[in-house]
Amino acid sequence: MQFPSVQDIQYRLIVDRRLTAILVGLAIGAGAALLGLLLAAGGPALAIGAVAGTAIGLYMLTDLTAALYATIGAVGLLPFATLPVKVALVPTVIDCAMGAFILVYLFQWMTGKRSGLRTVPGHVLILVFIGYCIFCFVAGLGNAALTPAILREFVELMLAVSLALILPDVARDEGFLRRITLIFIVVGVTEALIGLALYVINPDTAERILLALSRFGYPNGGVIRYIQDDPTMAERAVGTWVDPNAYGGFLMMVAALTGVQVLAPQPVTGRRWLVVLAFAILCAALVATISRGAVVALAAVVLFVSALRYRWLMALIILGTALLLALPFTQAYIDHFVQGVTGEDLSTQMRFGEIKDALTLIGRYPVIGVGFAGTPDKDVYLGVSMLYLKIAGATGLVGLALFLVTIGEVFRYGLVRWRRLNASPGLFNLWLGFTAGIVGALVSGIFDHYYFNIEFIGAAMMFWMYVGLSLAAVRIAETNPSPLPDRTI
Repeated sequence: MQFPSVQDIQYRLIVDRRLTAILVGLAIGAGAALLGLLLAAGGPALAIGAVAGTAIGLYMLTDLTAALYATIGAVGLLPFATLPVKVALVPTVIDCAMGAFILVYLFQWMTGKRSGLRTVPGHVLILVFIGYCIFCFVAGLGNAALTPAILREFVELMLAVSLALILPDVARDEGFLRRITLIFIVVGVTEALIGLALYVINPDTAERILLALSRFGYPNGGVIRYIQDDPTMAERAVGTWVDPNAYGGFLMMVAALTGVQVLAPQPVTGRRWLVVLAFAILCAALVATISRGAVVALAAVVLFVSALRYRWLMALIILGTALLLALPFTQAYIDHFVQGVTGEDLSTQMRFGEIKDALTLIGRYPVIGVGFAGTPDKDVYLGVSMLYLKIAGATGLVGLALFLVTIGEVFRYGLVRWRRLNASPGLFNLWLGFTAGIVGALVSGIFDHYYFNIEFIGAAMMFWMYVGLSLAAVRIAETNPSPLPDRTI
């Protein structure tokens, strides 16, 4: 056998280096050309965004935690943003972040970096609910033309629900849950500050700022909102969520998590004054949305937290209610609530009409609903501002029952392990915060529909991430010793 000489080896190394240099040079040239094209076509903002997005995307593909953080950031800060490119479909920022998270999670299993799948009893019900939604989606395709947008949005919704399956396996210790909670608070406060800043400045200036997002899939007009969409009435904070009610729902869920941390023995922010400040900012932005459903939901959260652990909060609820009723500058806000309760304002009357039409739809198709694409009858429609009627219209009463049983299992799972959770105060408050957020969403669902709407995937992801993290907290508590046996329900 003849071995290569030293000269041959040196020659091959030189050739390899030259080939590598050529390839690197071509890659740099192509990158520079693409960057120049982006600068010429879209300006510096688009070019910088593309470079930063590519770098963040590549990093997310190497780190599961970073992908999860990016997903939370995308949901909170850019819930409707799309990429300025089209590959068959127009991908959204949430699609990219959530897709990277799920992809890295699956890769970890395929490469053996993750083992010992952690499941909870509620996983079976969640899987059944996902399967039934897919069945209803397919069964309803004959009711309206299937568009790429509807298909993408439905897949997004199912992936959002699947986060409740993945997160209990990903979050395996209290430290991880504390970091996730901190990310939620930081993102929520950032979005609240954005909303407040846009709210206090001149509406025309705020409109121009938000219109800059139109190149990323946001509306190109009418983004500043008012009560009853009447510019002569009070302005409503929208942040980057465009819709003030959806924005209020997001702020409410983060405020529920943050408020419980105010009461925690060791807040995730380290210093208690920081979490108190964060809660105040979130509440201020929530009030500025003038979302009655979100405010009522936050009040329900306070009642839930006080009933489960902090009974002295009842006194604060009574005091706060008395102040709202007595202070002069809150009277307009109170009047707006009274008009909603009595059905005197136009928006409430429209919702009553939607509810009537939704009940007609459910009465005609009570078992499996009409799916997610459209309705077979011209005199009814899928749009209704109530979570439960929205689910029933799309998946029938069977689907609504599956949803309620699934969420009921989430609460049951935590309550039967109450003593194990109680043995770890920090873990208990994490569970209480996520569960309180779910309670708030369920109450808000009486007035709004965003947590199960294919057009508001950010709100749906918030809900199902909280479900998954609530289950994860209880799953972690199961590994902790308990001085007393758990109850059985």
